[in-house]
Amino acid sequence: MKSIVLKGHNDGYEISLKDSASFTDILKELKLLFADLSVKQTFNQQESVAFEITTGTRLLLAEQRKAIEAIVSAYPQFTIYKFSADVILTSQAREILQQKSLHLEGGIIRNGQVKELTGDVLFIGTLHQGGMLRTTGSIFLLGNCEGILQAGYPNDSAAVIVGDFHRAQQIRISDAIAIIAQEKQAVTAETAAYVNDLHVLDYTKREQVKQIRPKLFARTGGL
Repeated sequence: MKSIVLKGHNDGYEISLKDSASFTDILKELKLLFADLSVKQTFNQQESVAFEITTGTRLLLAEQRKAIEAIVSAYPQFTIYKFSADVILTSQAREILQQKSLHLEGGIIRNGQVKELTGDVLFIGTLHQGGMLRTTGSIFLLGNCEGILQAGYPNDSAAVIVGDFHRAQQIRISDAIAIIAQEKQAVTAETAAYVNDLHVLDYTKREQVKQIRPKLFARTGGL
């Protein structure tokens, strides 16, 4: 077969689709392959055989995946457990870069407004009471904050909030919430907030962030 290659591994079987082959030829060869495998004793002796479909630098459309799945589903003993490729969509690549980058954000967030961002944020603007700054990563404050800060949205408990948030209404990291006015511990410009091992919002000095979240420290360049 010129368009596909069947490989056996300790944990299952892999079918590689060649990058240079047309999808029409791939479908033809897949039909022949599964028809042949269905009558082979090696595969008949197994109740279920799962295949990984690898596509190299080819990204399959949803319709193309369905066409392959339709061929395999004709044989009850065969299933596809995963499609994998060596490349990703441009939109996915952009999202990954955003998550790993530190973004500078200024401007004014007023009462009733919600500013939603992606990745780690260095905020140099003004956040009024009733306004919210929300991001998927960590928040580093150099601006004025009297509203609500939410880092690690919706579920990244490794995020931190660093800076002068002592006048903030609330801070949130993932699903942990603290109302600053009710906090017994003094919050200063040198305070950092994080979620501890008990999944409770806790505070430390800014210089301790490196020890608590070393990966974050490396990602932001030691900010």
